[in-house]
Parts: sequence; C-alpha cells; structure tokens
Amino acid sequence: MTSPSAHDRAARPLWRRAAVAAAALAVTSAMPIHSVRAQEKTSITDRARREAEQRDAARATALHGVIDGVVSDTLLQPLNAADVTIVGAGVRVVTGANGRFRMLQVPKGQYLLVVRRIGYAPTSGVIDVPAGDTLRLAYTLVRSNNLLDTVRVRGERITMRMLDFEKRRQQGQGQFITQTEIERRGSLQTSDFLRYMRGVQVSVNTTQAFGGTQVFSRREGGGFDANQQQQYCPMQVLLDGIILPSYFNLDLLPPPKQIAGIEVYSGPASIPPQFSGADRRCGVVAVWTRDGY
Repeated sequence: MTSPSAHDRAARPLWRRAAVAAAALAVTSAMPIHSVRAQEKTSITDRARREAEQRDAARATALHGVIDGVVSDTLLQPLNAADVTIVGAGVRVVTGANGRFRMLQVPKGQYLLVVRRIGYAPTSGVIDVPAGDTLRLAYTLVRSNNLLDTVRVRGERITMRMLDFEKRRQQGQGQFITQTEIERRGSLQTSDFLRYMRGVQVSVNTTQAFGGTQVFSRREGGGFDANQQQQYCPMQVLLDGIILPSYFNLDLLPPPKQIAGIEVYSGPASIPPQFSGADRRCGVVAVWTRDGY
C-alpha cells in the first residue's frame, strides 16, 4: 500500500475542519426559521427586562435613602433591644448588641422618629431623609423609674393610659376628642380635629427649619410682631406621653385611624400634673394612639 505523501498529510486537517464546518452549517440550515427567531426574540426580551430592572433599581435609589443610627445611654454605653420607629410609616427596627440600627429604602421626606427602651425615658426627633444618601443619627436615652402601663379588662382591653384619659375627661378640665368622635368625623389629618378647639390656632409655619402645620395657644404668650400681627405661643405636643420637638409639625402625627383620643389644654392653669414640665406655659396637646408607641 502506498503511504500518503507529506502533502496529503498536511492537507488532511484542513479537509477535516472544512467537513466539520459544513456539517455545522447543514445543522443550522436545517433548524426551523421560527426556532431561530424565537431564540432571538427571547434574547431581546431578557435584555430588555434586565435593562428595565436596572432602571427601576436606579430610580428607587434616587427616591429613597438609608438611615444609619446608634442608641446609647448617658454614659455613652450602647443600648441593645431599643425600639426605633418611624411614626405613621410602619417602619420599625430594634438595635443590636452594639446599639446600632439601620433602615433601608426609606422614601425621602420628613418623618417623626421615636426611640424607646424598657427602663429608659423615650425620646423623639424630626428627621429629613435625603434621596440617594445615608442619614446618620445618634440618640441618648435617660434612665427612668416609671413603671410600665398595666392592662385592665372591662369587656375589652383598655390600657391604663386610656383609663387615665377617661378620668381626666370626666373631671371637665381641658378639651377632649374620643375615638368615637374621630371615627364619626372621618377627617384625613389628625390636625383637623384641633381646628375646632377653643383657644387654639392651627396654621402653617414656614419660618422654622422643620416647618409645617403647627398648633399655637391664643390665650398665652400674646404679643405683636413688627407688622402688628398678633403672635401666638407654640403648644407642647405629646404622643403617647412622649415629648415631641418644639414647633412640631402636626402632619407627622399618625393618621386619625390610628388615634384613640386627643386632649388639649390651652393654658398652664388647666394642665394636669402628669403633663407638667419645664416649658408648658403655652399649653399642651396630648395625642394617644390605639396601639401605643
């Protein structure tokens, strides 16, 4: 048998590669046209979906922010198991062993934040969450000797704070709005109920860093500004007994459907002892929620 020449041996790999390529072309050509088009369509759809997801993620980042904070005591020792809540937003977290907490994807805007822990007096603050950025916070809690609210059962569960609310209402000092009245009126904003109170002025304030709808006493802190317009005194607002910041924006309160009662004392003479404090000369507005903060 004649052995293949050197030329034949060199040409054989080229022949084999050509044969493989021809076979692959034949298989591709044999595929139905609709199958090829379906693959192309699927690839385009997947790419469009991924691009849409990326755009949605970028848009969410641009409209939301992150809250990164720490809670400690007066000795700067971190407090674990502290409850941190954004009022009215349904956002609640608990601090870890290092006292830190983190809230992700919080819609940008202004909120009331409440910090509580058993054995400590609660605190609150108005925050402004930026878009696409991180807000860093630090809160200090002071030890308290107050006991927790007890629960009494009279056909339904009633907390001690609402029993005290009813006692004060029966005494006739101050002005009160009950849960039944709140449900009957059907207002959208909690501040709407204060507009009907005697000796109270509800107005929009744009001169403060955290402005908004605020409540003032007409009876106390009188005077006139440079334009001879009567000035009213900002009332202290409490939420479930928690002292809220001065010139508090009422728009940050929980909606009426979460409110169990409101009581108003437009002057210091009528304020009950449990609401007394360093600055109560303008009166007090106490708001009580159904579940408590």
